[in-house]
Parts: sequence; structure tokens; C-alpha cells
Amino acid sequence: MMKYKGYYGHVVYDDEAKTFHGEVINTRAVITFQGKTVSEIENAFKDSVDDYLDWCNERNKKPEKPFSGKFVLRISPELHREVNLHAKKENLSLNSYIEKTLRQNVGV
Repeated sequence: MMKYKGYYGHVVYDDEAKTFHGEVINTRAVITFQGKTVSEIENAFKDSVDDYLDWCNERNKKPEKPFSGKFVLRISPELHREVNLHAKKENLSLNSYIEKTLRQNVGV
């Protein structure tokens, strides 16, 4: 995984074409890049992110931020109730309890 200016690039190797292909994965905007060597793919990733930011700037558009820290989660009412009960038992808000649980499971 590559990181540059808050954007993450995921790379795969195409053994038939002998080329690396990558895509920025933490944004809805489609940002791709490619190269034949590690150095080329690293530079192409940075160039693609910079090109995207320049493109947005030229059009007075706000670049899409990699992630806001907010997301909507739809669960059953029964699970919602149970998670809320667990949060209350730990004297936490529902949001804090869910964040704590996610961090424990993801290892962050």
C-alpha cells in the first residue's frame, strides 16, 4: 500500500503485460496509475494524485477528501438495541462503543 497526501494507492502486477497497475482506493474519484518498475509506479502514483488535485484546483472544485470519518450503517432494530445496551453497560455513547469495538477488531 502506498500513501501520498492522505491518498492510498493499491497496486497489482500484471505478469502478462509486465506492468504494475494501481488505483487510489480511499476516494470515490477514479484515480489510476501504472508503471513498469517500482520507481515508475511510485512516481506515477504521486503524479496521478497531483494531477487530480491540480485538475480540481483549475476548475475551482473541492478535491474529494480521502475519508471524512463518518459513514451510515444500517442494521436491524434488534442489533441496534443490543449494541446500545452493551454501550450503556460500559457507560459509553453508542458512537464511542462502536468506535472502540471497531478499533479492537481492526487492530488500530
